[in-house]
Amino acid sequence: MNDLIQDAHAVLLPAFGGLELDDVVLRYLDNGGVSILLGESRDEYVSRAMSDERRASESAGQFEGITELARRHAGGGVIVAIDQELGGIQRLHQLAPALPDFEKAHALSTDEITRQSAEVAKAARGLGVNLFLAPIVDVVTGINPWLVRRNLGVDPAEVSRITCAFVRGVQAGGVAATAKHFPGHPVTELDPALHAAVVNATLDELMPGIGVFRDVIGAGVRAVMAGPALVSAVDAEEPSSTSPKTLSFLRGQLAFNGLVISDDLDAPGILRGRTVEAAAVASLVAGVDLLLVSSQSGLEVIVRTIVEAVKSGALAQERLAEAAQRVRSLALELEIGRDVGLNSNRGG
Repeated sequence: MNDLIQDAHAVLLPAFGGLELDDVVLRYLDNGGVSILLGESRDEYVSRAMSDERRASESAGQFEGITELARRHAGGGVIVAIDQELGGIQRLHQLAPALPDFEKAHALSTDEITRQSAEVAKAARGLGVNLFLAPIVDVVTGINPWLVRRNLGVDPAEVSRITCAFVRGVQAGGVAATAKHFPGHPVTELDPALHAAVVNATLDELMPGIGVFRDVIGAGVRAVMAGPALVSAVDAEEPSSTSPKTLSFLRGQLAFNGLVISDDLDAPGILRGRTVEAAAVASLVAGVDLLLVSSQSGLEVIVRTIVEAVKSGALAQERLAEAAQRVRSLALELEIGRDVGLNSNRGG
């Protein structure tokens, strides 16, 4: 198969709400895809809790079956991601030990947070899950309907303590962690999942939160997710997931060399009048490695658009190849290290 086509598949992270791989996702895996996101419904996302129906119907065997099927179609290691947040969305519901909520996390010692996080990660690995889209690192100091009941508060030192302990524990348990949502959203009046939101914080107001990202990078976090809003102090034109300025800051000043993931490219905060395909190309050009998209957003069209962008010169083939290699390297490492902790911050 054409390397360019395989690379275009490798940089996609399709999300779906159930535990069945449909023909669209199976074709994606057959053609070079190496990542899937086992997501939740919109109602579950908003309520920060899995539905009673899901908790009653989903079993460990279903998780194991879907992850093994994905590996067979991909012909090797696959990144299997979920939201498993401290005090927020916990996709695994009763299939894994519960993570501490906001109040409990603040009351626990650092070592205990690390221990509990490692236990959750070990349970997740047993189900075939190997990437948590967590922790939420944003230091929220004002109104933020998007991160209500999902953030860890206003104190950067405490957010750093808890999230670094979480990262160390999760990765010691064999699951890669993702710090989100760079460069932080201290105040966001509109929900970027629903609106073209703007973070009007000054750079000085952003810096305490950016400092927490620096800390979790120092703790070895394997992935960082860029945010979905326009953070005007860093880039007044592009939302973070399509912002070269934002991702250059992450790679340069914070020296992060791991996997960079976009937020949901279907989000109005990222789209801003663009198609999902155009946002995907812009995100890759900006420096993102793995593109979070709905499995129903037209994966084949997105792939074709990425390939055409390379052919037209709008996207450098070297940039696409670099992104694809970073994704494949982490997928391979997670596959061969199923029983080994992940405590380094190596890039591909």
